[in-house]
Amino acid sequence: MAKTVADFIWERLVQWGVKRVYGYPGDGINGLIGALDRAKEQVHFVQARHEEMAAFMACAHAKYTGEVGVCLATSGPGAIHLLNGLYDAKADHMPVVALVGQQARAALGGHYQQEVDLSALFNDVCAYVQQASVPEQIRHLIDRAMRIAISKREVTCIILPNDIQELEAVETPPHLHGTIHSGVGYAEPRVVPEAETLQQAAEVLNAGKKVAMLVGAGALGATEEVLTTAGVLQAGVAKALLGKAAVPDDLPWVTGSIGLLGTEPSWKLMQECDTLLMVGSGFPYSEFLPKEGAARGVQIDRDPAMLSLRYPMEVNLAGDAAATLRALLPLLKPKEQGRWRERIGGWTEDWWRLLEKRAMASAEPINPQRVFTELSSRLPDDVIIAADSGSSTNWYARDIKLRLGMKATLSGGLASMGSGMPYAVAAKFAFPDRPVVAICGDGAMQMNGMNELITVSRYWRDWKNPRLVVLVLNNRDLNQVTWEQRVMGGDPKFLGSQSLPEFSYARMAELAGLRGIAVEDPELLGAAWDEAMASDIPVVLDVRTDPNVPPLPPHITLKQAQAFMSSMFGEPELRSVLGNTARQVASRFLPGKG
Repeated sequence: MAKTVADFIWERLVQWGVKRVYGYPGDGINGLIGALDRAKEQVHFVQARHEEMAAFMACAHAKYTGEVGVCLATSGPGAIHLLNGLYDAKADHMPVVALVGQQARAALGGHYQQEVDLSALFNDVCAYVQQASVPEQIRHLIDRAMRIAISKREVTCIILPNDIQELEAVETPPHLHGTIHSGVGYAEPRVVPEAETLQQAAEVLNAGKKVAMLVGAGALGATEEVLTTAGVLQAGVAKALLGKAAVPDDLPWVTGSIGLLGTEPSWKLMQECDTLLMVGSGFPYSEFLPKEGAARGVQIDRDPAMLSLRYPMEVNLAGDAAATLRALLPLLKPKEQGRWRERIGGWTEDWWRLLEKRAMASAEPINPQRVFTELSSRLPDDVIIAADSGSSTNWYARDIKLRLGMKATLSGGLASMGSGMPYAVAAKFAFPDRPVVAICGDGAMQMNGMNELITVSRYWRDWKNPRLVVLVLNNRDLNQVTWEQRVMGGDPKFLGSQSLPEFSYARMAELAGLRGIAVEDPELLGAAWDEAMASDIPVVLDVRTDPNVPPLPPHITLKQAQAFMSSMFGEPELRSVLGNTARQVASRFLPGKG
C-alpha cells in the first residue's frame, strides 16, 4: 500500500530520535494508530489509562532523559484531557510534542461532533501550535515542532484532521513558490556569557565572605561544576525541589530543599549569606531568599527571561549552567576554609538529628516522617524517584537523602496532584533496568493513580528490572490543603472537603495482579520496605499514617502561628493536632530519639 501521511509522521519522528509515544486511541487518530502499528519496531506505543496521564508521562520522559517527550490524543475530549500534563511541561520548561487528532477538514466550522477549536485551546500552553491542511505541510510541521520543543524547551502541538492522516504522503514538497523545504536535526549550542560579564560575576563572588548557592533543575547536568564551584567559594548549597538531585544530600554543606517545604539550614543559609549565586533555578518564593539588599547576587540561567526575576541580581549570566560555571571557575579565587562552612555543617548536622527525632515521635498509628527515614537508607544507588504533590512532598523534600547517581523529580511549577504514578511509569519505560519508587498520597491515588496500576500490570513483565515500589501515605485526608487551611487561612479542618473515603490500596494492587503490602505498625516499616525493595513484581506499600503530624515549615512567622491558634477553635481533631504538634516542637529540645 502507498505510504500515508500518518506513516510519514512516525518515520519523520524516528529520524528525530523519537522511540516512544504515550497516548490513548480514538477515532480522530485512527490513521495515526494504524500507522503506529506498522511502525511498532521503531516507535513503542505506551497506552495510558487517560490522556492526562499520557501527557504527564511525556513530561516525565523529558525530565528523566533529556529527550523530547511525545504524547498522542484523539480529537475533542481526548485533546482536552492532555492539557494538565502539558501545562506541567510548560511550567517546568520541558520539551514535549503533542500530536492531536481533529475532525475532517470538510466538517470544520459546522458544529460537528467533537469539533473543538484546538488551535485556540492549545494556544496558551504551546509555544507552537499548527493544524495541518495538506500533506505537503507535514514535513515542516514536524521539523518545526521538534526543533522549537528542543531549542526553547517548550510544548508544541500538531493538529491532524483525520482525513489528512489517510492521504498519500508527500515526502518532498514540490519546488514551488509557497512551499517549505525543512530538515531534521538540532545541535544544542554551548552558550557562555561574554568574558567581561564573567569577570564582573567573579568580582562579586570573590568579594563575598559568606556565599550561598541555590541550584535548580537547570543544574541537573552540572553536578560536578556545582560541587567544584561550591568548594572554591566555600559556599553552602540549597536546592529548589526540581534540583533536589543536582547535588547529593550527604555532604555537610548541602543544606537541602528551600522554601515552605524546605529545611531550617537552607533558611539560615539564605538569611545569613552576604552573596547569593543562583544556578538554573526559577524558585518562586522570594520570602525564602535573602532580603533585598542584604546580599549581592549573581545568577546563571539559560533563559534570559528568568534572570533577576526572583532577586535583584547584580550580575546576570545568560548561559548553560555547566559551561558557564566552567568558564567562571578560573576567575574565582579559592577561599580558605573558615567559620562559614563550619557553621553550615553544624546546621545540617543538627537538622538531620532533629529530623530523626521528629520521625521517631509517636503518632496514631504511624508518623509519616518515619516512613521516609526508613526508606532513605534503603534507597538503591541507581534508584529513580517520582514524587507526587501533597503532604508527602514535605517529607520527600526534607527526609530523603539523595546520593550521587540517583534521579528524582516531581511536578514543580504546576505542583499538580496525580503526577506521581505516570511519572513512575515513564521512568520505568525510559530506564527499564533501574528501580523506581513512586511517592504518592492517598488523594493523588484516588484521583488517578490507581488507574495507572492497571498500566503497570499490563507492562511490568517487559521491564528488565521489575522493581517498582508505589508508596501510598494512607491518611484519609487531603492533608496538604488541610494544613494550609490551618496555618495560612486560620480555618479548622473541614471534614466535608478534606476527608477521603477509606480504601485499601494494597488490595487494589493485588486485584491488578501486583503485590500489596499494608502496614499499620511503625515497628514493621523497615521490614516492609525491605520486602518491597526485594520483590520481583511491582509493589504497592500502603502505609496508614497519622494526618495530624504537622509539616513544620523551616521558619514559623507570627502570622502563621496566629492563624494556627485561631484554627483550633472548632477543629474537629483538636486533641490529635495539638498532641502531634507538641511532640514535633518538643523534639528540638528532648534528648535521644522520640
